[in-house]
Amino acid sequence: MVKYDRLWETMKRKNVSQYRLINHYKISAGQLGRLRKNRYVSTHTLEMLCKILECGVEDVIEIVFDPSEEE
Repeated sequence: MVKYDRLWETMKRKNVSQYRLINHYKISAGQLGRLRKNRYVSTHTLEMLCKILECGVEDVIEIVFDPSEEE
């Protein structure tokens, strides 16, 4: 499972609000909604967030494996 909890922590640490992402950096509210629900976003979006927040992708996304889920 992909989780974006690290994104919210990084935003807080860097003092960047969702409002700022939407209005200053033109990240869509829909994309932020997808991130809040841990849904798919493109690598382009992840790259933009890393540039805005001046961080690595590991500060935005985390992959957590659930042992009960099998392919």
